[in-house]
Amino acid sequence: MMNRVELRKKKQRKKLWRRIFMILGIILITSLSYGGYVFYESYQAASKTYDDLGRDKSKLREDKVSISQDPFSVLLMGVESYSSGGGDTGRSDTLMLATFNPEQKNMKLMSIPRDTRVEIAERNTVEKINHAYAYGGKKMTIETVENFLDIPVDYYATVNFDGFKNIVDVLGGIDVNVPFDFQQNSDDRIAEKLQFYEGPMELNGRYALAYARMRLEDPKGDLGRVERQKEVVTAVIDKVTSASTVFKIDDLANELGNNIETNMKISDALKLYKKYPNFSTSKIEQITLEGTPQYIDGVSYYIVDEQSLSNVKQQLKEHLDI
Repeated sequence: MMNRVELRKKKQRKKLWRRIFMILGIILITSLSYGGYVFYESYQAASKTYDDLGRDKSKLREDKVSISQDPFSVLLMGVESYSSGGGDTGRSDTLMLATFNPEQKNMKLMSIPRDTRVEIAERNTVEKINHAYAYGGKKMTIETVENFLDIPVDYYATVNFDGFKNIVDVLGGIDVNVPFDFQQNSDDRIAEKLQFYEGPMELNGRYALAYARMRLEDPKGDLGRVERQKEVVTAVIDKVTSASTVFKIDDLANELGNNIETNMKISDALKLYKKYPNFSTSKIEQITLEGTPQYIDGVSYYIVDEQSLSNVKQQLKEHLDI
């Protein structure tokens, strides 16, 4: 027989465990509710970004790619919009092509300088590649890049300047290594001269955009700008794949929904995450398109070296298994 003291202690222990289980239950229910809310909000936001451009697959593909089984490519377009109403107005200030290979579980990343002299699809004119967006938006830009590199562009994603800045801010800024001191005007009406100093710097969205865009003070010109763009993209990927980002997914989803357009379905994005769950910047191989600046009829162009272009095409085709 238990005495009164032992019975009292036993009852107290039961009460304690009930409280513990109640607290754990509340935490679990709250977490699941928040997770469901975040998933719903993310789904709703991501749904607004989808636009297949009436294009089921690339004209250079016989069959549509499976994102979980086949190598595929993504064209990233940073768009300088001239209209607050959205749409295909303005020019593609940044063009980057990424290819993924599921067997190698890695990514190749290259930037195409905005002044690259190419033939614009459907117009049969030789101009700067960023003019394609002004003439025919996303679709003409994709076709121009496909003709230039002779590879299929399976997916695309566009982000405007405001979206880029906001995404960087939501992520808590990015870390870069500034190659030399320089200044660059902000992209807003203030046109503030933002100062950059050689060495490590933490940048918010406003500074990150200016850092990626500057080229006039860079001794390497467009190539230097391309290197900084790739550095910025890599830094963003670092932040996106970090554990702390899970608590920011709601805000990120809102920014994506408001400022990004893509033909990648939500189901494809989930398959991509499942296929590359531990993806990190160590699995990114940078590719450089060599060339030289040149004035033709008073216009500044980036003239791509033919041998470099041939090598880049070969690397991309091998990575895409074509």
